[in-house]
Amino acid sequence: MARYTGPKNRIARKFGVNLFGRLRNPLLHKANPPGMHGAKRKKKSDFGMQLEEQQKLKAMYGMISHKQLIRYYREAQRVKENTNHAFIQQLECRLDNVVYRLKLAPTIFASHQLVSHGHILVNGKKVDRRSFHVRPGMVISIKPASRNMEIVKQSISSGSRNLPDYFSLDESNFSGQLTMLPSPDQIPHPMPVNVPLICEFLAHTS
Repeated sequence: MARYTGPKNRIARKFGVNLFGRLRNPLLHKANPPGMHGAKRKKKSDFGMQLEEQQKLKAMYGMISHKQLIRYYREAQRVKENTNHAFIQQLECRLDNVVYRLKLAPTIFASHQLVSHGHILVNGKKVDRRSFHVRPGMVISIKPASRNMEIVKQSISSGSRNLPDYFSLDESNFSGQLTMLPSPDQIPHPMPVNVPLICEFLAHTS
């Protein structure tokens, strides 16, 4: 799977949020949006608004691709519940996101690396696919040989992030579970995102 290597700080400044949870906040010294003179804003068209909401969502889940968003949208259409809700649940249940939410990694990009490098177990078996779909009840853990990694120990003991209500964490065993599928209002997005607008956009581009 392709790994995003572009300018993360520029994206955080664009949306005015320390989007990726970096210790050195990219907004402290450059609070204005990127671009000449702080990028003077023009009124966006409907398409422009849809595109920006999609960009926000892609960034929040670690710069996933448009192709992946379309795949999640199509899968959400197949279930019998609200498509918008099912769509955001699909994203929230990605293995890389679950590792991040469980505080086993300090950022979503650190989570990418832990998964891709084989440090994560699902029900005791190594899974190195970031898009792996985690279901309620599955046990996600750090491989025993990897539990002394400083990045993992610091992240799991950090009080900078709260554990969402739909997760349980066993710090002593470096493991946790998704206890239930979240409702949209439970998901701790770092900034507001209009999921219905994104789904409307994907419906016309898929």
